[in-house]
Amino acid sequence: MKYLILVGDGMGDHPLDELGGRTPLEVAATPMIDELCRNGEFFLNRTVPEGFPPGSDVANLSLLGYAPERYYTGRAPLEAAAMGIRLADDETAFRCNFVTLDRSDDDNVTMVDFAAGHISTTEGHELIAALERECADETFHFHPGVSYRNLVVVRGAYPELATVPPHDWIEKDVTAHWQRYLADTTWRNLLQRVTATLAAHPVNRQRIRDGKNPANAVWLWGEGRMPTAPTLQDRFQIRGSMISAVDLLKGLGVIAGLAVINIPGATGYLDTNYEGKAQAAISALASGEDFVFVHLEAPDEAGHQGSAMAKIQAIEDFDRRIVGPIISALRTAGTDFRVVVTMDHFTPIALRTHTSDPVPTLLYDSRETQPKSGRPFTEKECLIHDQHQRNSLSGAEMFMNKLFCR
Repeated sequence: MKYLILVGDGMGDHPLDELGGRTPLEVAATPMIDELCRNGEFFLNRTVPEGFPPGSDVANLSLLGYAPERYYTGRAPLEAAAMGIRLADDETAFRCNFVTLDRSDDDNVTMVDFAAGHISTTEGHELIAALERECADETFHFHPGVSYRNLVVVRGAYPELATVPPHDWIEKDVTAHWQRYLADTTWRNLLQRVTATLAAHPVNRQRIRDGKNPANAVWLWGEGRMPTAPTLQDRFQIRGSMISAVDLLKGLGVIAGLAVINIPGATGYLDTNYEGKAQAAISALASGEDFVFVHLEAPDEAGHQGSAMAKIQAIEDFDRRIVGPIISALRTAGTDFRVVVTMDHFTPIALRTHTSDPVPTLLYDSRETQPKSGRPFTEKECLIHDQHQRNSLSGAEMFMNKLFCR
């Protein structure tokens, strides 16, 4: 028996006037996902416990069967694990976004772009190398990630901060949040050096000439120390792989004891290597592994951009280029499998940030022959079916127990 969790990050949404009162998921053509849903179980899954922020860190931790109440310590340490950074007991990791801020005057700061124009990984690495060279010291060190996503590791005690995710503040006033960094001498000195280095760097000068948003600041958030947790092999006696373009998910894979498969050309956006991800999952299962977790970031990024058309495209690509090929390969091979197709959280176009809505989730077992839900995979259909069946799941362990029939 093979087990799969296929995640379209942020696919969930609310009805949009521009789509005639429908969601991107309702508009998108998803024939394979709809077929699995009609012939499988269909339920709502609460991935974000009450009192927790609706981030991909918390939600995907739940999807892997780890209760955030017990295991969540912050987003950045999970990304550190993916990058091979071993945090010492006295070290804290911060997520370090390259962002574009408008500081046209001293009193007001606006978050123009939480991803600095989705700066390329090559450009990002050049900038992080410059920051490590010019701004690092015995307390702060900079580590490159993917695109705008990077890390700062802080050693020893540091002035406490109340941080916020930059993607929650797109095109909004962030003056009060920015001033928290500047209120302390340690953070202010660091960010002043960082800002000066970025302003002078050839990468940003070229981006401005090309009409692109420059990476004119860094935004620190998601801080925490390294968590400890039992592996999925210890808990469920399975071996598996994590497939994602995003360091956060790779870090979750490391914590869970999964093999992390790096896919060339995986970008975390619409131009990602879909075929490479699908083939990696097929090959991992064919080679004897029991489980794969495949994550696609593109719908979430489209949600943050506020683009309904890009989100529809991302959802259709997920169905056609990820879910479809994987399921077809398993059926051709005659392999018994149980697959979950879901999302970690909603990223509504109108809000351009995450919400903690329970997420539509399907569970399909290839051995079942009789129809189950009979419904297509949409938010509305799931809510109707779930209310009728009263089979919502709450809690990470319950979700994984359901997948593995425990």
